[in-house]
Amino acid sequence: MRLYLVRHPRPDVSPGVCYGRSDLGLAEGAAVCAARLAPLLPAGAPVFSSPLRRCRQLAETLHPVPHIDSRLAELDFGAWEMRAWDAIDRAALDAWAANPLHFKGHGGESVAELRHRVAEFFHDHGQIEEMILVTHGGVMKACAGLLGGLSDDEWMGLSFAFGSVSLLGEGRLLWHNRGHGS
Repeated sequence: MRLYLVRHPRPDVSPGVCYGRSDLGLAEGAAVCAARLAPLLPAGAPVFSSPLRRCRQLAETLHPVPHIDSRLAELDFGAWEMRAWDAIDRAALDAWAANPLHFKGHGGESVAELRHRVAEFFHDHGQIEEMILVTHGGVMKACAGLLGGLSDDEWMGLSFAFGSVSLLGEGRLLWHNRGHGS
């Protein structure tokens, strides 16, 4: 499988705010980002997208009828959503840092739950030889871990730039963060 991972453009949110599953617009136009990324993507490959607006708008610009799949949505940070990171209780952040895979103290979902739903997506669509996912940093990390044979520490430590494309294939990350505008 060749998997083109496209991260949505920078969302329209103040810096330092936890936004995860919140449905935000874009700070950069989807058409501008699509024009930059399209030459890096295979023509005719199916496009799958998170239902969140910041991904869906880009996906609809890249493909007339993308497949929308809720399993590609970002991590749900529960009570932390739309709160400034520096306003979140320090002890709670420390607990999350101590157990990033299984922490649910915010009332949302754990990273392990996110990884599980991404694995279910691949169970259903793993027969497709080449596809494009327009999604979020957390989902992209899980994809790299599941398909790239990375340890939990390795895949959770990856960083994907806004408005970029990365390619997974042959069981590894072939290239990373191409085409980003910032």
